[in-house]
Amino acid sequence: MSNTHNLLSAAIGSLLVMGLAGNVMAADMQTEKCFGIAKAGKNDCASNKSAHSCAGQATRNNDPQDFVAVPKGTCDKIAGGMTMSSDAMMKK
Repeated sequence: MSNTHNLLSAAIGSLLVMGLAGNVMAADMQTEKCFGIAKAGKNDCASNKSAHSCAGQATRNNDPQDFVAVPKGTCDKIAGGMTMSSDAMMKK
């Protein structure tokens, strides 16, 4: 019983360490807001606060007001992705 307990403890410990290492790598990665690619209910937030309060509340796919955080430099490679909201573009 003790050997099984030790083996199980080691397995769980290694899984926790791998999870923590993954979180550290994710924290180091720079991201950017990519507007116009979020699916309904899958957005990270919105630039137009009157539409909804924030994450997970997008009501339609590819709304140019809602964004998803993506690794820096990838938004321009995604069809329909914009690094600024359509409102910000119109103000320029």
